[in-house]
Amino acid sequence: MSEHLSGVNLGRQQDYVEHYDPELLLGIPRSASRQAMNVKFYGVDLWTAYELSWLSPGGRPEVAIGEFCVPADSPNLIESKSFKYYLNSFNQTPVESVDQLGRTLAQDLGRVAGAAVDVRLRGLEDFLADRDCQPLGAVNLDSLPLADPQYHPSQHLLRMTEQTFSGVWRSHLLKSNCPVTGQPDWASVWIGWQGRSLESASLLSYIVSYRRHQDFHENCVERIYTDLLAVGQPEDLWVYARYTRRGGLDINPFRSMKPRDVPRVIAARQ
Repeated sequence: MSEHLSGVNLGRQQDYVEHYDPELLLGIPRSASRQAMNVKFYGVDLWTAYELSWLSPGGRPEVAIGEFCVPADSPNLIESKSFKYYLNSFNQTPVESVDQLGRTLAQDLGRVAGAAVDVRLRGLEDFLADRDCQPLGAVNLDSLPLADPQYHPSQHLLRMTEQTFSGVWRSHLLKSNCPVTGQPDWASVWIGWQGRSLESASLLSYIVSYRRHQDFHENCVERIYTDLLAVGQPEDLWVYARYTRRGGLDINPFRSMKPRDVPRVIAARQ
């Protein structure tokens, strides 16, 4: 476990709490992973909670899917296991209304993140009806050969060409590991690019190189963004990773050179 996580009650056996407890939430300072970066970016961390439930005032179970948008410039990221335990603390908690639940979630998450967190609670039928995705026309990298597979990330794997590229690359081969438990984290990643082109095979090699790397989802995406920017110096760049859910939560960090809407894409494993 990295030094800035020492003493934190993570990766240990813990009983589920069934009644509301905001103290379960844990923030991790972003500054620890950004000390070596001298890069400005815009973006958000998009979370989806698929296992959100509470009780109506009359005791009837209610369910919803929660969507949470944490700004990338918030002082803290939200640790995923603590988020899961916090959401489960509503399971036997009577809540007056969905609006009240949304206000409570926004208040608690904002306190821990250190910035305003946007909360959207949606009924399951509504969520199913709105899973349309944007056709990005992305270039799939995954069938390209890997000349020298490596499993620890290094920007030196990236090579440039004399061509230009304006479009989106996609790979489903991004895998990293939780820095606390060592559990695998699987993701699909989209990279929007404009400028002198990266060599596609080298970009795939770079993505694959995260396979044994241990870090939080948010930090992995920021490192990918920073390395691509340093090597390629593109005119425009964004990186969006959508991770497979664990414990009923998925985390989807988006980082961009300029303010823009997050693409409406959903990974096949989500």
